[in-house]
Order: sequence, then C-alpha cells, then structure tokens
Amino acid sequence: MPLPRHRLARGLLALSLATGGLLTAGISPSAASPGSGPTAVVAMGDSYISGEGGRWQGNSLTKTGGRDGTDRAWTGSAYDPSRVYGTTAANGCHRSDGSEVRSAGAIADALINLACSGATTQNVFRASNGGVSFKGEAPQADQLAAIASSHDVDTVVLSIGGNDLGFADIIRKCATDYIVWYSYCHDDQQPVVDSKINGVMTNVGKSIDEIRAVMSAAGYSASDYRVILQSYPSPIPRGADNRYSESGWTRTNTGGCPFWNKDSDWARDSLVPQISNRLKAVATAKGAQFMDLRDMLQGREVCAKASKLVSPTVPASATTSEWARWIDQNETQGPIQENMHPNHYGQQALGRCLSLMNAKPTGDFSCRNTAGAGASGMYLTSLS
Repeated sequence: MPLPRHRLARGLLALSLATGGLLTAGISPSAASPGSGPTAVVAMGDSYISGEGGRWQGNSLTKTGGRDGTDRAWTGSAYDPSRVYGTTAANGCHRSDGSEVRSAGAIADALINLACSGATTQNVFRASNGGVSFKGEAPQADQLAAIASSHDVDTVVLSIGGNDLGFADIIRKCATDYIVWYSYCHDDQQPVVDSKINGVMTNVGKSIDEIRAVMSAAGYSASDYRVILQSYPSPIPRGADNRYSESGWTRTNTGGCPFWNKDSDWARDSLVPQISNRLKAVATAKGAQFMDLRDMLQGREVCAKASKLVSPTVPASATTSEWARWIDQNETQGPIQENMHPNHYGQQALGRCLSLMNAKPTGDFSCRNTAGAGASGMYLTSLS
C-alpha cells in the first residue's frame, strides 16, 4: 500500500474518529490539509457495496419473530431495520453495519461508506459534471471531496454499473418467466445487456475519472491513494448446483430461487463473467486495481446444494447458511430491494476480501471462499 503523505495530525482526533460517526457516511467535524488527517478507506457505488441485505443471516421459512435467528432487525417484540442500516434505513441507501468496508477490519482510522442502494454511475459523478443527487444525498464524488480534504484517503473502493445495466429488471424478468410464463429469459435479456454494456462501461470509466478529479483537486497525486474497482458475484448457482428440482414449486415457495437451469447457467457462466471481464478492462485502462468477485459466493448462493436453509433445528451459521438473500416476492419478511444481495455473512466475507486486497498494493485478484469456512476462509488468487 502506498505510504500516506502525512501522519503528524492524528493523535486523539484519529482515535475518536475511528470509533465515532465517521464509520458511516458523513463529514469530519474539523478540516485539515489534504492527507494530514486520519487515514480513510472510502466505499462508493451501489447496493453490492452499500450493505443492502445486511439485515439477514441466512434464509428461513419462518415468517414471525426473529425468523429462526436470521433477522437482525428483530428487537424481541418488533422489527427495527435501523438496528442494521442506521439512519439510511429511512432513505433506502441501506448502509449496513456489516457492509464490506465496515467488515474489513482495522485497515484505516476511518471506514467511510458513501454507497447507496440503487445508485447508478450518474449518482457517482460530480454535480458539476453531470452528477445527480440520489435519495436526498449529493452525488457521491461531491461527498468524497469533503472527506478527501479532511482525511488521508488511502483507498477508494468502487462497485458500480449493475443498476445501469438493469440488474433488478433482469432478475424480475427471469423470475417472471419461470413463475408465470414457463419460458426462458436469457435469450431476450442477453441482447438487452449487449446493447447497453458499452455505454455503461464508458460511464464506469468516467466514475473513476470523477474520483481522480476530486482527489487531484484536494491535492493528492495519483501515487498517494489507489482506486479498487470490484465486480459482482452471482447470487444464484448453476443449475446442476441447485438443491431443488427444476420442476414443481420448491424453487419458488421453499428456496426463493425461481429460475430455470438454463437461465441460471447463463447468469453464472455468461452474464457475470461478461460483466466482470469488461470491468477488469475498465480498471486496467484507468489505472485502478481490480477485485473479481464472480466466484465469491460459489456454494453459498441462494439454493446452493452446499448450503442450507435456517430452521428451528438448523441454526444460522456462516459456515452452513446461504450468504445471499433469497427472492421474497411477497415481502413477507422485509422489503423486496434486499433480494439477491449478499447478506450479513456475505458482507463479512466481502470485508475480508477488501482486507486482503488492502495488503496487495498492486495487481488484480479474484476473491473466493473456502467450503465449510466463514469469512476467515476467503482468499485471493492473482489474475495476472
């Protein structure tokens, strides 16, 4: 990791910030010259890094109470999502307490989450360069400007592009084709992705340019910090790895994974790799590091044979439970926006990935899990 420029103005201020409100998005209570404040790692982008779905520890069919220990919003008498998402439970940004940057450990004095569920590349750009406010918050690059002037920002980690491509619409279409129309979605969704992907990747590149412009304006040189662009994991397994039969209603009513095998295989082996490969090319072109997450949930996906539903007799566990939120189409356990996102266990694993990347100042890596292990079993494989 590049050595920070200044370490003199930390003292008690750094300690207070590390344990205070700056663990989530916010502005420092005092300004400092660029790089002279506490070190910071900043997460930017969309729901896959904001912490969407972090309310859950595995999936359970029990709809009441603590849902067999899976619902972290359960108070013992009611549900309070702010226990997990803090103040962002209200605006829907859903920055969870176990989000990637919050689960990464002591990699900086301040771990700051600017990401927002549902964000697109336009919500990252500066307002002066086409950026758009989102859910009552300024564009993320403009928020970064305040942080860059009061902190020594070592790393900016970015997850963006999925909402530009219409991830939610693809999932909705594939689920509808399984439940209602008994038809495949991959044959009509692949052309949609192909028609959008060049423009989306251009805007992902612009997002990195916007981050660099902000950092330059705050007095940073390119060697003073790094940008890590990450890809997306597949929340559903290949058809052969699904523990429920393709026929009948168990995939829908029990597993929460209403997808045909061919559509599952397309998502896992075509769509996710296509997006990952294109994001890697953007990172290379923009001088950013790349963290490939395509295999991060392997065996821990919704309905994966290697994982189990939580029940009164099968407790929630990072070693046996699913690491992604299932499709709760009737919202019997929470808002639908949480569907198909890494849950609390998955986010802890992502945090471990970020921690491992933090120790790699150069190079591109894939982050994967170890079967039967929790977040501590995550490991990196070089992509070079």
